[in-house]
Amino acid sequence: MMNSPTVDIIVPVWNSHFETRACLAAILEHSPEARLIIVDNGSSRETELMLEEFSESLGERGLFIKSERNIGLVPAINMGLARSDSDFAVIVRPQVLVHAGWLATLLSEAEAAEAGIVSPLFYGNNAPSLPGLAPGCTLMESCTVSFAVLLLRGEMRILAGTFDERLDGGEWCLKEYVRRVADKGYRTCITARVVVDCGAESQFGSTERRAEMENSSKKFYLDRWGDTRDYVVYFGKGAQAAQLSDTIDTILDAARRGHRFALLLHRRQYSDFRRLGWNGLHTAIKLHGLSMLLTQRDLQRTLALLQGGSPDLVSVWGEDGTAMPGGKTAISLGELLATISGS
Repeated sequence: MMNSPTVDIIVPVWNSHFETRACLAAILEHSPEARLIIVDNGSSRETELMLEEFSESLGERGLFIKSERNIGLVPAINMGLARSDSDFAVIVRPQVLVHAGWLATLLSEAEAAEAGIVSPLFYGNNAPSLPGLAPGCTLMESCTVSFAVLLLRGEMRILAGTFDERLDGGEWCLKEYVRRVADKGYRTCITARVVVDCGAESQFGSTERRAEMENSSKKFYLDRWGDTRDYVVYFGKGAQAAQLSDTIDTILDAARRGHRFALLLHRRQYSDFRRLGWNGLHTAIKLHGLSMLLTQRDLQRTLALLQGGSPDLVSVWGEDGTAMPGGKTAISLGELLATISGS
């Protein structure tokens, strides 16, 4: 019989006294198998006293770490991760309320997908915006996750390290980490089988300072990893799903590196792609089934909608000689594969 994995739950705290107490109480009630690592990130005296009192009652189930000043979200998370030696570490922000069974399900999903990072879904007026999963899918790879709740595999952290403290505590720091662990062979997933409440996040620093940090983080990411592109791909009516397996593998690898794909499919192709599970590969790969009766009109309409949402959209057509609307500015499927292979 296999031993249950060990888990550390890391909660970086900066004020929000009442929300934090509720968050910690919910973790304690619904995660009895985990150790709780509380990081006080320069909170007020009122919050500090509450955290000290809460931590004392945990005994060996808890660890209390304190910074005398607010060092920022990412350094505070890394401070907690540095003290974690468990099989998994789970970051939980104080604005989150977890529920019964959340941790066991999150661990189960990580094992099922052999993933290094797993995020649940969130609800509430201030919930992080994550990509929607394909209909019928409860677990999909994604490049977009949130610090609100984030599971990290221990062996992955040993190989890839912790979060880059030069980056913001949000989108670009997470994008950089997801890309870094992908280079080590670890997948990032979202599961719909765990949904948690999420309230408003405490903001530190001025709006101008946060915008400046976000812009510098974006520049750092792009300088290191390069830009990502949006592609719309039309394989042509004669393309057979059975012959596209290598192509889909290349597209999936590119999606893991941040590129996004809309695949325009005829009825039989759409059915075959779903049968093969290609609708649930990655949140950055979306299937669009074309009308059987008004194919060209539907093709034009769908392409126009996609171009409206992404002005820099790159159009791709199959190598059977059938061009899509706007074909003069499109590239061939072969050119796409050459561009995204290893990019």
